[in-house]
Amino acid sequence: MFFNIRKRIKKRLRRVKRPVWSLGILLIVVLFVAIRLVTADSKPTAGVIEALSKDPQEREVYLRKEYVCGQETTSLGLMQADEIIRLLQQHPEWSGHTDMEGAVWLVEHIEDLSDDCKQNGYISLDKAGNLSLFDGPPDREKVLRTFFQLDIESMESSLPDHIIQELREGIRVSDFDEYNSVISTFSDYAVDDTEHVMKYKSESESIR
Repeated sequence: MFFNIRKRIKKRLRRVKRPVWSLGILLIVVLFVAIRLVTADSKPTAGVIEALSKDPQEREVYLRKEYVCGQETTSLGLMQADEIIRLLQQHPEWSGHTDMEGAVWLVEHIEDLSDDCKQNGYISLDKAGNLSLFDGPPDREKVLRTFFQLDIESMESSLPDHIIQELREGIRVSDFDEYNSVISTFSDYAVDDTEHVMKYKSESESIR
């Protein structure tokens, strides 16, 4: 229902002067993603390659896929140092590090939702009025990620009652396009306070 009338909501919003900070929020999100991608490789990867070159022993290797929502970890088994180095060279977009036991962790950042998130992800309001991503229906209160605080009064006076109700009950996001669409739509009602933008819960609360 939400996506069937989203275009009508957007047309309605175009007739209202969009605050400057709304564009600013979107720019912050884009900048955050760019910084994340730039810092994903380089030094950590160079460090692990150097460590493997100096101590070329067989090591346990894991690949962790970090999604916009959720993460997945796969064991690649025991690998020789030269095999790990070759794998990193074949995938320059990956980062890598070793843990205290000497195991090698390879990390791939993916701009998508994990399978678990596609099955269980809901966008709704938390108790503080923030637009948030939940693991399961929002009444379970498992917040995975907080985007920004909403101007509830302005939103309720502008949007149809059934859209507000759907948001409160939780909007299912089963793919990355829906995820971005919901965030973009409600960003028009974000409170002008950049410290509320793109806050993350601890890694232990992420969908695994």
